[in-house]
Amino acid sequence: MTTFAACFRLPFLLQLLLPLLLLQALPAFAHKPSDSYLVLRMDGNRIEGHWDIALRDLDMAVGLDGDGDGRLTWDELRARHGTIEAYALSRLSIAAGGVPCTLTAGAQQVDQHTDGAYTVLPLRGTCAATPKELTVAYRLFGDVDAQHRGLLRIGAGKKGETARTAILGGERPVQTVPLAREHAASQALRQFLDYVRHGAWHIWIGYDHVLFLVSLLLPAVLVRREGGWRHVPAFRVAATDVLKTVTAFTLAHSLTLALAALGVVAPPARWVESAIAASVVVAALNNVWPVIPGPRWAAALLFGLVHGFGFAGVLADLGLPRGALAASLSGFNLGVELGQLAIVAVVLPLAFALRATHVYRRVLLPGASLAIAVMAVVWLGERAFDVSAVDLLASNVLFSGA
Repeated sequence: MTTFAACFRLPFLLQLLLPLLLLQALPAFAHKPSDSYLVLRMDGNRIEGHWDIALRDLDMAVGLDGDGDGRLTWDELRARHGTIEAYALSRLSIAAGGVPCTLTAGAQQVDQHTDGAYTVLPLRGTCAATPKELTVAYRLFGDVDAQHRGLLRIGAGKKGETARTAILGGERPVQTVPLAREHAASQALRQFLDYVRHGAWHIWIGYDHVLFLVSLLLPAVLVRREGGWRHVPAFRVAATDVLKTVTAFTLAHSLTLALAALGVVAPPARWVESAIAASVVVAALNNVWPVIPGPRWAAALLFGLVHGFGFAGVLADLGLPRGALAASLSGFNLGVELGQLAIVAVVLPLAFALRATHVYRRVLLPGASLAIAVMAVVWLGERAFDVSAVDLLASNVLFSGA
C-alpha cells in the first residue's frame, strides 16, 4: 500500500485534527515574534539614541489604521504620532544611580527591517550625573504580547568601546547595564556571551526555523520500507541520523550566516524569507509523500544555506559591532547551535519513545507534518506576496520613511 493511501486510511477527524489546531494559532505565528530595537549612546550625562518599534505591533496596541481598510498610510501614522510617543515613553524608564533620567522623543520616521516597517523614535535624555551604569525598565506591549522583547544596545559613545546588549521584557523587564570600561579580554568575553544569548533566543522564537528542524526530526526514529514507515531498532540509529542532519544544517547555515554578516552576499530579505517558508513546506510534506530524493542530511545541507541568510537578517537587525565582529558572530552562531540542541533534546527522546506505536506512525507523524506544511504555506503566501495584517503598500509611507 502506498504512503498516500496509508495516510488517508486514518479516520477523517484524526487526519485533520492537528492541522486544524495549528491553524487556530496562525495569527500568532504569521510573522517573526515581536521585537523592538532600543539603541542608546552616552555622552557624559546625556543620552541619545533611537527606538525602532514595529508598526504592526503598534497597530495592535493603539490602533493606527484609521479607516480600517487594512492599508496604513503616512497620514494615518502621522495622526497617531502623539499617541505612539505617549504609549511608548510611558512603558520605558531609564535611571542612573537610582535617579530617573529625563527622556523625550523627537519627530518620528519610518524604517524597514527584515520583517516589515517600523516607526523610529529619536530619543534624547539627561541624567543627573555621568552614570557608571544605567537601569532600564522596559514594559512595552507587556499587556498585549507576553512574548514581546526589547533588544537593547548601549554604547558609551567613545572610540574603542563596544556596545553592551541585553534582551528586555518577559521575566526580566528591568536590567542594570554597567558602562565602565573593561579590559579587552573581559570585553570580548562579555560580547561573546551576550550574542550567545541572542542566538539561542532567536532560534527558539524563530518558528519557521524550529518547525523546519522538527520536520526533519519527526521521521528520524523511523525508516521507509516497502512504501511505509518502520521504527528503528535502537536509539543509536536515530541519534546517528539526527547527528548527520543537524551537522549538515549547522555547517550550511554557519557558512551563509558568516558570508551575509561580512557583507559578501546580501540576497533580498523577501526572497530569503519566502525560500525559508518553502523549505518548511517541502520538509514537512516529505514526511507524508516523499518528494526529496536522497538522505535527509542532504536536504538539511541544501536548505540550511537559505536558513543561514535568515539568521543573518536577525543579526543585522540586532546590530553586529565591528569592534568585536569575530566574538559577536561566533557567539551568535554558538547560541543558535545550543538552541537547536535544546530542541533536539526535547523532540528526539519523545519521538523515540513513541516510534513503535500506531498513533505515532499513522496520526502524529502525518498529522503534525501536514499541520506544519499548512502553516508554512500561509507564511509563504504572506512573504512572497507581501500580505500582512497591516499592509504597508502606500507609497507615501515608504517615501516618508526613507
